Amino acid sequence: MAQKRLMQELIPLHKEKWVHIETDEANILRWKLGLWVVNPDSVWHGAYLRAEMKFSPEYPYQPPTFRFLTKNIVHPNVYLDGNLCISILHKPGDDEQSGELASERWNVLHGVESVLRSVLLLMDDPEINSAANVDASVLYRDNRNEYDALAKALVARTQKDVPDGVKMPTSEQLAPVPQKQVEDDADFWNLSDVEDDFGGSDSDEDMGDFDDDDDEDEMDDDDKQ
Repeated sequence: MAQKRLMQELIPLHKEKWVHIETDEANILRWKLGLWVVNPDSVWHGAYLRAEMKFSPEYPYQPPTFRFLTKNIVHPNVYLDGNLCISILHKPGDDEQSGELASERWNVLHGVESVLRSVLLLMDDPEINSAANVDASVLYRDNRNEYDALAKALVARTQKDVPDGVKMPTSEQLAPVPQKQVEDDADFWNLSDVEDDFGGSDSDEDMGDFDDDDDEDEMDDDDKQ
């Protein structure tokens, strides 16, 4: 089940320009990947963040794990070992201890792409109230200039980790592909002879009888005069 589902997800993800995925044919349950931060308004813009995902045989009923391989990421929700604290990767169901609702946590409808997009969103909008890195959380809250400076320094360092042949996508490459419009079928609007009669009734044919009666009445009046 897990292997089939992952192969189905992998095919469209290989076409995406903002993520680069490498898999081991002998072990499809482990992925290595690189995430481009393509949001031009992000302090992390231009970063190539290396990471790994591991999937259990129970996937997609159980969530994968996600860990950054890029070192020294200073972020409130990234542990020092690179593991990420994010609700979407927590086991299904409500959690009374943390207060997380089932809708915030993993469910079978999620997939790799939704996880990766959530990771990128979290990079720009960290959850500082449940921080994995308290120092980074305090820095983000109290000294944003220093936090941003550390982020930009990391962006520059990650350029050395970009694999050969892999480039950051341009805005044109990220733009949605326009959908081809279906042209109207001109013949659809050309009614056939049968369609010309659509909506008619037997009473329409009887209208001629009324016209004839009117003509006869007019002739009788002329004769009387």
